[in-house]
Amino acid sequence: QLQLVESGGGLVQSGGSLRLSCASSGFSLDNEIIGWFRQAPGKEHEGVSCIGSSDGNARYADSVKGRFTIFRDRAKNLVYLQMNSLKPEDTGVYYCKARSTSLRRCLYIYTTDNWGKGTLVTVSS
Repeated sequence: QLQLVESGGGLVQSGGSLRLSCASSGFSLDNEIIGWFRQAPGKEHEGVSCIGSSDGNARYADSVKGRFTIFRDRAKNLVYLQMNSLKPEDTGVYYCKARSTSLRRCLYIYTTDNWGKGTLVTVSS
């Protein structure tokens, strides 16, 4: 699996915003479907959002629709997750991954998924 590095997490109050970044370790993200995933304390991993490789189409989990936006900066070879109107239930470790699936299936969690360090997001009430 392609190695990606997440950053941008932190502590924020409910209603606040954070922007997470996903960077590669030396390869272009342009041709990859990139997904953001998270794991809340004591819960399973879940898909949050993903973005297509060429057309910029995106998918979102119902729980974040209207609050989160995924987008690319091709010049910087980064994929961002802009998170607004954060809620305490958004707390968790966030991961980005390259997906070889279709965009329709990019939010699925697979038993073969390996998870890196991620970046911790903590939303206080």
